[in-house]
Amino acid sequence: MSKLTLWLRDEARKTERRAPLLPDGAKELIAAGVNVVVEKSDKRIVRDKAYADAGCAMAEPGAWENAPVDAIILGLKELPETPHSLQHTHIYFAHAYKQQSGWQTLLGRFLRGGGSLLDIEYMTRQDGRRVAAFGFWAGYMGAALALMQWYDQKAGKPSAINEGLTPFESAKALDALIASKAIDGTTPTALVIGARGRSGTGAVKILERHGVKVTGWGREETNLLDRDAILDHDILINCAFVADKIPPFLTPEHITEECRLKVISDVSCDPFSDYNPLPLYDAPTCWKTPAIAARSQSGNVDLIAVDNLPSLLPTEASIEFAGMMLPYLKSLSNRKGDPVWVACDAAFQRACSTINKRKAS
Repeated sequence: MSKLTLWLRDEARKTERRAPLLPDGAKELIAAGVNVVVEKSDKRIVRDKAYADAGCAMAEPGAWENAPVDAIILGLKELPETPHSLQHTHIYFAHAYKQQSGWQTLLGRFLRGGGSLLDIEYMTRQDGRRVAAFGFWAGYMGAALALMQWYDQKAGKPSAINEGLTPFESAKALDALIASKAIDGTTPTALVIGARGRSGTGAVKILERHGVKVTGWGREETNLLDRDAILDHDILINCAFVADKIPPFLTPEHITEECRLKVISDVSCDPFSDYNPLPLYDAPTCWKTPAIAARSQSGNVDLIAVDNLPSLLPTEASIEFAGMMLPYLKSLSNRKGDPVWVACDAAFQRACSTINKRKAS
């Protein structure tokens, strides 16, 4: 049996600093007989030297394109637009199985090259629960940005987050910044949809820490949707994972001058999908301008929809996520016998069959 090669690529996205594999984990994989290759990166929160000291082979950024065909390429966010044919097995968040924008193009690259995709979002146990996610820190950071935006609104100040975001050194530093914006005697109310999931738990934690009165909704409340209740909160944090078409939580017509709602943070951030429950914007917002005006009748609701929120707390996010991933990276050499990887591959095959059926019709 040939030795498994796991290849950690440099991220194509300039703002992505997280790592799905840390040096200590790489060291464990090497001890277990895995050949670990790490591309050098000037963005990653972990220095190259730490991986080299752990015994990893180092490669130049983008060298994965010419890696041995049996190497498994590990990353987090989207691949660069080339090569047009993908011959390797890739592990990352592809956001392509709900027919998001560009899904056919991406899966077509795998079909042409004979490669495969193990999408981290579909690493699930038999009960359907995901085994690895950045959700907690996504919700935490999405709620933090919404709270800072609301305080600036309330104080009549220009949006500080729209001066441009940079990663925080720690969650403690983020707390200090939020506390500095607080207005004595003024506390917002917030509704967190999906409050019992990973993202929702993170959102609730930071909001309550800063004295916000939080209402938490789960599946039961969204099935019996009360839009007036949504609009009667100062802040809305959407952390719901939506896998089917449902009535939208809000549309532009629902948001009028009379509503109390002033800031929305769409942590789930799925604007390119037909399943998007907040059709108030067309594309994710960016670190340069994270808050935009939501489409509405009132024109005075700010919307935040950053799709890599945990990268704003890259140290905490990487430590938690890499810990979740490591047991499954260890089982990659026998992934056909691991139900989590089997589920992941089945999701890829289903998505590819959808493309093939469309071509045949």
